[in-house]
Amino acid sequence: MTTQQAADILNVSRPYLVKLLERGELGFTRVGTHRRILFEDLMAYKKKCREQSDRAMDELVKQAQEDNLGY
Repeated sequence: MTTQQAADILNVSRPYLVKLLERGELGFTRVGTHRRILFEDLMAYKKKCREQSDRAMDELVKQAQEDNLGY
């Protein structure tokens, strides 16, 4: 898929997505001068990001409960 399609799925800008690609955080291939991303790779990246976000939220909830900031 194109970088624009991938950016739309991740709900990020295309320039931000290109930075992710260039940093090696998401795999891609080149077709001429164009970058192409496999759908499976994109979904794996999206899942990894979601899991990291969930872990961070769980940690925040745990800290709030320990500090009696919860309910």
